Amino acid sequence: MASEPTPLQKYLAELVGTFMLVWIGPGAGVVAGMLGVKGLADVLAIALAFGIAVAAAIHVVGKVSGAHINPAVTIALAVRKSFPWSQVIPYIIFQLAGAVIASLLFVACLGTKASVSYALGATTLSTGLTIPMGMLAEAIGTFFLMITIMGVAVDGRAPAGWAGWMIGMVVAGVIITLGPLTGASINPARTFGPYIGNLIFGGPCPWDQFFLVYCVGPIVGAIIAVFVYDFIAPQEKQA
Repeated sequence: MASEPTPLQKYLAELVGTFMLVWIGPGAGVVAGMLGVKGLADVLAIALAFGIAVAAAIHVVGKVSGAHINPAVTIALAVRKSFPWSQVIPYIIFQLAGAVIASLLFVACLGTKASVSYALGATTLSTGLTIPMGMLAEAIGTFFLMITIMGVAVDGRAPAGWAGWMIGMVVAGVIITLGPLTGASINPARTFGPYIGNLIFGGPCPWDQFFLVYCVGPIVGAIIAVFVYDFIAPQEKQA
């Protein structure tokens, strides 16, 4: 029988999983910009990339760390008492580190134009959207992500083997509907990595949007989702 992963193994698994997500997802945004892909084709390509990245990360590191790969997910599970608060800060630190490493290595592969010309796939509010509108949109998108995680991964009654692809497809669906509005971050780490890369290499990084739209919005949406799921589908909680 395999031994229980050590805390360091779990933290590194979160780093690797978030690295996969931010390399493939925002990276697809950079490539779409390079190829001049516009409109719905652009959104669909990026959504598919994110869906694949999430599914792959869950299947690769889920058995080690649970594959949160998202600070909002980690915090929501801790609020629900399904995850120890003592590991929340280390999980988030390693998630953010994985996101930053992915962005920096993308620049190392493509050059600074990945940041200056294509913003490293960073998320920003669409023209005309206010910060409260962006917060609401990100909260709703993350609600869909988190309630899906509850239904297919946290709930022990869920059919085995489907979590990765179901969560990945929901992420893709949220990006298709929310991408043109806020960039569909639904994950503070996903936005943080490209912002740090842009801060270093000269791309856009609107920090005034980061905390409220891309941190508070997703965290609130995720927390609401866990309580809504527990109300409509009560279950025995796993420590």
